[in-house]
Amino acid sequence: MEINNINTIYFIGIGGIGMSALARFFKEKGAIVSGYDKTPSPLIRQLQEEGIEIHFSDETSLLDKAAEVIVYTPAIPKDNKQLNWYRDNGYTLYKRSDILQLITEDMYAITVAGTHGKTTISSFIAHLLRHSIGCNAFLGGLPNNYDTNYWGSDNNIAVIEADEYDRSFLKLKPDIAILTAMDADHLDIYQTVEALEEAFIDYTRAIKPQGTLWVKHGLPKNQLLKASHKYSYSLQNEAADIYADQIQIHNGGYTFDLNAREWAIAGLRLNIGGMHNIENCVVAVAVAKQMGVPDEQIKQAVESFSGVKRRFEYVVKSEKIIYIDDYAHHPAELRSLIRSAKTLFPGKKCVLVFQPHLYSRTKDLADDFASSLDMADEIILLDIYPARELPMKGVSSRMLADRMANPDCTILSKEGVLSYVRNAPLSLFITAGAGDIDQLVNPIKEIIESRLY
Repeated sequence: MEINNINTIYFIGIGGIGMSALARFFKEKGAIVSGYDKTPSPLIRQLQEEGIEIHFSDETSLLDKAAEVIVYTPAIPKDNKQLNWYRDNGYTLYKRSDILQLITEDMYAITVAGTHGKTTISSFIAHLLRHSIGCNAFLGGLPNNYDTNYWGSDNNIAVIEADEYDRSFLKLKPDIAILTAMDADHLDIYQTVEALEEAFIDYTRAIKPQGTLWVKHGLPKNQLLKASHKYSYSLQNEAADIYADQIQIHNGGYTFDLNAREWAIAGLRLNIGGMHNIENCVVAVAVAKQMGVPDEQIKQAVESFSGVKRRFEYVVKSEKIIYIDDYAHHPAELRSLIRSAKTLFPGKKCVLVFQPHLYSRTKDLADDFASSLDMADEIILLDIYPARELPMKGVSSRMLADRMANPDCTILSKEGVLSYVRNAPLSLFITAGAGDIDQLVNPIKEIIESRLY
């Protein structure tokens, strides 16, 4: 199958952040694009406004029988009527990863993998290249600069977020690969940490001949990671091939220098919070330099980068109240989030609202979640967001609360959180999680702003 010869394509689960980027890609190429998803969303409404026909029922009368290519997401239930109709009638079905594989084979591909930081780093690299040499971007989030997860370019370069869920990233064929972390996650898929680590090793084995790997300094199994050219990056470890230095906090952001083996850039300014975002910036700039982007363009693009929605996103930023929203759904991400917020805003009481995501993840990482959450001054837990899972006996937010050392922890409903925001004294307030906690962001913002003004 040739990517450029696809004229009609149908997506089952078109509203997903990764699927919708592919839908936009083919629409831009002039293909007839349509699809199914379970419920409307702001992203789906955008797709419809762009001329993509979308159905919200899986009745087979609504699917496109003339479609040459059928793409589905692994998140679609096995009893989906449209999925089974296509399968029963002899159509060849492709996963999203199959299409991304074709794109990486067709373009100069930069892929970002790892259990943390994928979306921010891929968005950062795409932003740096967009403002210099140009690139195609297939992102797993919405950069605040653009409010889209895809854009195209005449330049045959693709920046792709490489998702380890369902092992889909193993099909990609990168020219430049980034590996950020290999912490325990998705154990419902991998069963063991060792199997997860082996998958990331396999990810590096797929790098094209003479390709490059940028890996976070100090990752386990580093000696087993494969690439013709392998370099390390770090926040501040001078043993890495590139790292940040002279970091200073400035109005909720940072100024710093970058030091590499053969070059340096002084006076970078990053206007988003989180020390982890400096590290994300380090590897993004490393890739941009490798691609030949001039230093001055790099400095301008770093300063103008306003982050990604729900990645250390300042929802309200005033002298009196700081409200940050973040996608953090893993203990390591929560630790980084809380540590960064408390470092940026010392002296403010840190109240964290967290919605655990998946029963399996909560069960597998319960002790780590408890110790991470303990870092906040006060914790509010929502019930676990099940996503694709059924409840597990004994696994609940109460289980997490019982394991925590911090006694200032309560479990509330969403309405209970809103009531809390209306009445409690607030100075540093954070919402975090990968479920539907994002539905609270605008209501909370309105309440906080009404209290400010």
